[in-house]
Amino acid sequence: MRQNITYDMPFPEGVVAVVDKPLTWTSSDVVRKLKYLLRKLGYPKIKIGHAGTLDPLATGVLLVCIGKATKRVDELQAGEKEYVADVVLGATTPSGDLEHPIDATFPTEHITPELVRSALDSLTGERLQTPPVYSAKMIDGKRAYEYAREGELVEMRRALINIYEIEILELSMPLLRIRVRCSKGTYIRSLAIEIGEALGSGAHLSALRRTRSGCYDVADAWPLDELVEEFRRGIGGAEE
Repeated sequence: MRQNITYDMPFPEGVVAVVDKPLTWTSSDVVRKLKYLLRKLGYPKIKIGHAGTLDPLATGVLLVCIGKATKRVDELQAGEKEYVADVVLGATTPSGDLEHPIDATFPTEHITPELVRSALDSLTGERLQTPPVYSAKMIDGKRAYEYAREGELVEMRRALINIYEIEILELSMPLLRIRVRCSKGTYIRSLAIEIGEALGSGAHLSALRRTRSGCYDVADAWPLDELVEEFRRGIGGAEE
């Protein structure tokens, strides 16, 4: 059941809004939009932030903490995540997703369902993972993607992650659709690249949806446009 949020809630006391982030929006875009509307509702200095970044080309659960709930950001970010990912086998892109065009292709004729299962098993568990160069990870005060877009090579430090489960939902070459349960800090774009390497081929992410963050499920999330309309009701209709 979708959580109950109304425009007249006591937001300064603390609300965690479960938003279904739309495609192409950044996590910060969502926060800025809701902050603007909350100011229109009469909360000019209200605190607001998100717990766990989603890439612009990803959709799904984004936890937006409002008012005193911003104190829970670290706690909420630490929760287990679940994703459904579409991975295209046999081709890579510089960013590991569709932000950039394909830069190389690889053989896939040798890939069998058994080989895919073995590759996924090898990537499950606690291990170190290298973030993608086109990521929002901070390096010396700048986002990694800023260096990448400037053509500057920087060292991406590996981080300890845990992938608890990878379930195959569909394998219809060259598409591999998987459900992934993982820890905070796991990059599914990096996982897609790793899958390609483990298969002796290449791979990139073509779609990503976060279906759960901690105890918050996408079935309980507000589509952003509907949440915006609810807030607009409180400010007398369409925003200026």
